[in-house]
Amino acid sequence: MAENPLLTRYAEALDLFTERVHAIRPDQWDDPTPCTEWTVRDLVNHLAVEQMWVPPLVREGASVGDQSDAMEGDLLGDDPVATWDVVATAARDAFREPGALDRMVDLSYGESPATHYCAQMTADAAVHAWDLARAIGADERIPKPLVDFSVREVAPYAADLEESGLFAAPVEPAAGADAQARLLALLGREP
Repeated sequence: MAENPLLTRYAEALDLFTERVHAIRPDQWDDPTPCTEWTVRDLVNHLAVEQMWVPPLVREGASVGDQSDAMEGDLLGDDPVATWDVVATAARDAFREPGALDRMVDLSYGESPATHYCAQMTADAAVHAWDLARAIGADERIPKPLVDFSVREVAPYAADLEESGLFAAPVEPAAGADAQARLLALLGREP
């Protein structure tokens, strides 16, 4: 049976972020990131909490409203790397279950196909892998298939992201910028 392309990209994004998480030195958890309000720990916590949402939403049909109190604050605990590994594996497993991508999930903005949810999670993990790499001085490259996927995912609603207050305004990419630089600029980052 052929691998689902969406699940392949999602796995690549998780693997990329995981690689960056494992590269964080103990003295870097309080360092700033390109996400101006977040430290390295805040950024990893954000992605970890996003992954924590996947099993209850995809497997159990829970709604964001049902789970919101349990998913607030710093949930990384004393071993943030181990926490990340556990939640990333659980999220990956939930999306890979037979029929998972055929379901609807109840998100903060209403019901959405699980495929759309997985696509958003993929693009978010890919771009935040760049944020984390920039913060800790790691390799900032995002694999081209993941860049191309993320551009296709984000471009239709990029203008709305700034209005949400969670993203900076898009910036003008440099002349001749590559696809990764254009993706980052679309999301308010200056590579």
